[in-house]
Amino acid sequence: MSEIKTVGVVGSGTMGTGIAIVAVRAGFRTIVLDARQDALDNARKQTAAFLAKSVARGKLAAGQDEAIMAQWKGTTRAEDLAECDVIIEAVFEDLKVKHALFSQLNDICPPHTLFASNTSTISITEIAGGSGRADRVVGMHFCLPAQLMKLVEMSPGLSTSDETFAKAWAFCEALGQKPVKTRDTPGFILNYFLIPWHNDVINMVDQGVATPADIDLAVKTALGYPLGPLELLDMVGMDTQKLLSDAMHGLTNEPRAACPPLVKRMIGAGKLGRKSGAGFHTYDSNKIFGA
Repeated sequence: MSEIKTVGVVGSGTMGTGIAIVAVRAGFRTIVLDARQDALDNARKQTAAFLAKSVARGKLAAGQDEAIMAQWKGTTRAEDLAECDVIIEAVFEDLKVKHALFSQLNDICPPHTLFASNTSTISITEIAGGSGRADRVVGMHFCLPAQLMKLVEMSPGLSTSDETFAKAWAFCEALGQKPVKTRDTPGFILNYFLIPWHNDVINMVDQGVATPADIDLAVKTALGYPLGPLELLDMVGMDTQKLLSDAMHGLTNEPRAACPPLVKRMIGAGKLGRKSGAGFHTYDSNKIFGA
């Protein structure tokens, strides 16, 4: 297989933006695909702000942020991903959407291009089954916020070749991330715990056990977590939490994975989290974490 030089990221939401930052910061030319130009414009703005803050904090040298941004490109045309050596999708947790995307990209991309999915709940084997190149598909689940968290859960599907997995693993390390290998099971490691646990916490809020601020403070103080569960949920977004819960509950029938009623009410009220300015907490801006 050829050397990885150009990375494609599909989806410019919170996760896609973070993954693209990881790739471009590591020195890869990075092309971000989204159907909406305004979403791409926002992703570029957020990326530039994050890198500028990295310079201010001494994480990057002066002017390095501008050099990195020169390697970042946004596009609304899937055909522009034809030059990519690896493509990471970070779209909705919907198998049909992922199948349609990878089927389209299979016709566009050369045979050597690896396809990776950032899914946290859907089977890599099932995703690969609709890709047209099942032996060259791998799971790469980044942790939120991807631009700060190092862990990536790497999952081969039943048809993933050893060569593909080895190359994806080496690529993950080249990104400066820390990969761990998991079986192709719902939730992998982290979300196997987090989705039911987050739903438990949401139900605690709904039942009036404690305020979101006090729950977060208790978890951070006693368990040493850098973020409280409700702070993390606000970063994830209520709309995404519903998709994650519905997907995992549908696959496992685990009662604790069922989407809590409060999540649905918050979506109806437009309280999605950081991106809407209010969720379990309120926010003055919708900047990505670390910007």
